[in-house]
Amino acid sequence: MNLKQLSLPELEAALAPAQPSATAVRKVFAGVFAHARPTVDAVALAPQVPRRVADLLRAQAELPSLKIVERRQAEDGFVKYLFESPLGGRIEAVRIPIFEEKYVVCVSSQVGCALACDFCMTGKLGFQRNLQTWEILDQVMQVRAEADRRVGGVVFMGMGEPLLNYKETIRAAQILSHPAGFSISGTAITFSTAGHVPAIRRYTKEGHPFRLAFSVTSAIPEKRAKVLPIEKTHPLPELIQAIREYSEARRERAMIAYVAIQGFNLEREDAEALKAAFEGIPIKVDLIDVTDPTGKYLPPTAEELSAFRDHLQILKAPIARRYSGGKEIGAACGTLAASQYGGTVLPTPAASPRQA
Repeated sequence: MNLKQLSLPELEAALAPAQPSATAVRKVFAGVFAHARPTVDAVALAPQVPRRVADLLRAQAELPSLKIVERRQAEDGFVKYLFESPLGGRIEAVRIPIFEEKYVVCVSSQVGCALACDFCMTGKLGFQRNLQTWEILDQVMQVRAEADRRVGGVVFMGMGEPLLNYKETIRAAQILSHPAGFSISGTAITFSTAGHVPAIRRYTKEGHPFRLAFSVTSAIPEKRAKVLPIEKTHPLPELIQAIREYSEARRERAMIAYVAIQGFNLEREDAEALKAAFEGIPIKVDLIDVTDPTGKYLPPTAEELSAFRDHLQILKAPIARRYSGGKEIGAACGTLAASQYGGTVLPTPAASPRQA
């Protein structure tokens, strides 16, 4: 019984032989996630956990953990955690500072990635396996345990395509947003997808409170196919229709992630293609400078980006430039590859009251 793997209803079913009250089940769930009790014994000894439930936990439960290989900090305050899983493989999470208020954690959902986006270092690793729910949650738990301010958001924008690991990532998000779990608002949890249309439609139908960010990068299919091979499997018109359905169901603007690449997708024709593709769909555009350590793709010049933002005014939509930090440590968008370079390696911190 892996306690970090179970949603509240699943935990209730697992503990059913001990005939627990709803309160006892919730206390165990909160002990695992909200309070991050480090051992099964610590969970079992929590107030309002009856003896029969405690005995069942001691006999059958486990609390596995990822191993932190290192913590590496960039000059801009971004911290990359490199983890090793007992199930195999190395993955990364990034602690993102939001002013002086909170952290957002960027988590991985797979070891490697099968989509092979041409500017993404994770894609060059190939796909190894999906992460289990507990491996996703443990990234957040370990970052939170060492944080000097609250973790107020989670983005599934690390290694892997989260919608290709649908069951595990959705369960993780449900636990992250549960009041007795991590108590993170559903609207502060975002899944980034390169455009897996069947999963987007399933997500829309199920009506989850979390947000989707759609990586488009070009509304000219030929251009998009050069950098996002998924275009050949789920062509742009199919993706646009799925985005339309999502926006209509939620009655909100769809977030369009647009990776800005020098000399590639920043001309007037690119803005006009976006306008034509999303006609009648309320959107907001996040511009993200490409970060490609190989040097094949370069970020836009200031003049190029300024001109493109002017072109984008024809969309009559909000346009933001998303900061992609931690470049020198391989923590920026598209650079996660279980690497170890740059920045400052942080020591293991002293145990906090939560850890002790």
